[in-house]
Amino acid sequence: MCGISGIVNFEGIPVDDGALRAMMHAMKHRGPDDDGIFTEKGVGLGFVRLSILDLSPAGHQPMFSPDERYVMIYNGEVFNYLELRKELETKGHTFRTQTDTEVVLAAYREWGHDMLHKLNGMWALVIYDRRDETIFAARDRYGVKPFCYYLDSERFIFASEIPSILQVLDKKPTPDEASIFDFLVFDRTDQTDNTFFREIRKLKHGHYLKLNVASGRLNGRRPEPVKWYDLRNELKEPFKDPDEFREMFQSSIDLRLRSDVPVGVCLSGGLDSSAIASMLLKQFGKTDLNTFSAVYGEGKEGDESAFIDLYRHDLKRMYYIRPDENMLLKDIPDFVFAHAEPVPSTSPYAQFKVMELARRHVTVTLDGQGADEALAGYHYFFGFYFKELLLTGRIGRLTSEVGQYLRKHRSLYGLKSLLFFLSPLAMRTRLRAMEKGYLDPGFYQEHAANATVIAGDLYGSRTLQDALINHFEYKLEHLLKWEDSNSMWFSIEARVPFLDYRLVERTLTLDDKLIIDKGMTKKILREAMKGVLPEPIRVRRDKIGFGTPQDEWFRKPVFREYIEDLIYSKPFASRGFMDVKKVQDIYRKHVNREGNHAKLIWKWIHLENWFHQFVDSPAEVRVPRYAE
Repeated sequence: MCGISGIVNFEGIPVDDGALRAMMHAMKHRGPDDDGIFTEKGVGLGFVRLSILDLSPAGHQPMFSPDERYVMIYNGEVFNYLELRKELETKGHTFRTQTDTEVVLAAYREWGHDMLHKLNGMWALVIYDRRDETIFAARDRYGVKPFCYYLDSERFIFASEIPSILQVLDKKPTPDEASIFDFLVFDRTDQTDNTFFREIRKLKHGHYLKLNVASGRLNGRRPEPVKWYDLRNELKEPFKDPDEFREMFQSSIDLRLRSDVPVGVCLSGGLDSSAIASMLLKQFGKTDLNTFSAVYGEGKEGDESAFIDLYRHDLKRMYYIRPDENMLLKDIPDFVFAHAEPVPSTSPYAQFKVMELARRHVTVTLDGQGADEALAGYHYFFGFYFKELLLTGRIGRLTSEVGQYLRKHRSLYGLKSLLFFLSPLAMRTRLRAMEKGYLDPGFYQEHAANATVIAGDLYGSRTLQDALINHFEYKLEHLLKWEDSNSMWFSIEARVPFLDYRLVERTLTLDDKLIIDKGMTKKILREAMKGVLPEPIRVRRDKIGFGTPQDEWFRKPVFREYIEDLIYSKPFASRGFMDVKKVQDIYRKHVNREGNHAKLIWKWIHLENWFHQFVDSPAEVRVPRYAE
C-alpha cells in the first residue's frame, strides 16, 4: 500500500524533481517506509511506500520491467498475485522479488490492459511505456483505491490524494458548487468524476485512461477514460445456498490474510465486521486476533459495547478508544486535511480514531465495507423492495413484508422511503432540500435541475437488484474514499473482504428472498453465519456502524462557542449556499433540544473548515502527529 504521484509535460519540458518531492511529501503518511522518483522526457513519477509484501528493498518503486521498457508505480494490493505468478511463469516470465507489484507489471506485459480482469484486489496504477511514450492509468473495479488528476492542454498531474496535486497546481483552486449542492442536499459525494475542486477530477472506479505523451500538446482533445469493468455485464450465477456463500466469503478472507505484517479487524459490533472477526476466529483459528473499536459508554448514541463484548471470552487483544467532543474539536484541522473534501457526518471521524488506535498494533486491517451495498443493509432498502413488489404486482408478498417490517422495526421509515422513491424526479430533489430547510433559494434554483445522478439514477431504481447495482455505481465509492483517507493517514492498509469481485458478482444475482425476507435484510449472510456469529449479533435488527453521539457533542459548551463563532462569521455568511438566519435558528433549536440537527451542523462545520484550509488560502501540508 502506497501513494503515487506524477507530472506529465506534453511539451517534453523536464519535470522538476523538487515538484515531485513536494507532491510526495504531502502524502508521506501513505508511505513512510520508502520513496522513489523517475524522470524522463517530460514524465515524472513519484512514489511513497508502505511495506506490506516483501519488506525488502526489492519492492522499491518505480519498478522497471526486465527490459526496462515499462516503468510502473502502483498503490494497492493484488491478493491473487501468487496464482497469477504461477500462470505467468508458465508463459516464460521470471521474477526477482516476492512482490505483487512485479506480478502486475509482468501481467501488463503479457496481456496489456486486459490483465485488469485477472486482478483480484484493489489498486490505482500508472505504467509508462518508454518506447511508445504512453501513459496507462487504471483503477480497481469498485473504487477502493483513489486516483485524482488535473489535465489541461499542457500537462497531466495525478496523485493518490488531492493535496499532492494542489502543491504544484500553480493556481488557486475553486470550489465545485455542484458537488457542494449534492453534499448539502443528498449527503452524497463521488457519484460522478467531479471532486469538490473544479480543476481536479477523479478516475472513476472500473476505468482506465491512456495518454500519448509523444504527441505534444493535446490541442483541446481531452482523452476520455475507458470503462473496463461494468458490473451489470459481469454478473454471474447466484449462490445455490448459504453454505456456498460462506465458502466464497471464507476464500475472500483467506486471500486478504496474505501479508508480511500484522493484521487486525476494525470491530464495530455490527453484523458485517463481526462476521469477519468470527470467521477469523472460528474458521482460521485466529485467537490472537487484534480488534479495534470505538465506544462511548452504555446508553450513549453510537455505542455498541454490548455486542463487541460478546467476544471478550474468545479474543485477548481487544482494543478500545472513546472519542468525545474534546477529541473531535482538537482533531478537526487534521481530519479536514486528511480527507481534503467534506464528509457529511462524524461517522468517518469515529473510524479515523479507530485507525489511530490500530496503528499502534497492526499495519493491515480487515473491514466490513461493501456488505450494506451488496446485501441491502441500509434501512431505506426496504423502500426499494416495497417499490419492486408494488410495480410487479406482488401485492400479497408486499402486504406480508410490510406487516413483518412494521412488527420487527416499529418504524414507518421503510414506507416513507417507498413514497419518496415513487415520487417524480424533480420532487425527490425538492423534498430533500425542503427537509434541510436552510438552503439559499438562489443556490437551490441554480443546481436543482442538474442533480440527476442521485435523484434520478440512484433513487429512481425500479427493483431491489437495480438499487443494489446503482449503489455500487454511484454510492459505495465515497465510503471507500473515506476509509482510504482514514486508514492511510495513519499508515494502515484497509482491506475489504466483502468486495471480492467473485463474491459481489454472485451476490447481486440472488433471489430477493435471500436479500430481504420477513422484515430482515442480509438474509443469506445471516443464514451463512449460523453457528459462527454470536447469536445476538446474527439476529440484530438495528444498524449503527461507526456512529457517534454527535447530537450531544454539539450541545456541549466547548462546541457551542466554536459553532456559534463559525455560523455568525463573515466568511460563513459570504459563501452564498445557505440562509444564514435559518442556520442560526436550527442550531438554537438543537441546543434547546427542539430537534436533533447534528448531521446538518457537522456539514456546516466541515464545509467551512474545508474552505478555510483549501480555498481561502493556499493549502498548507499537515503532517500526522505520529510522524512529526
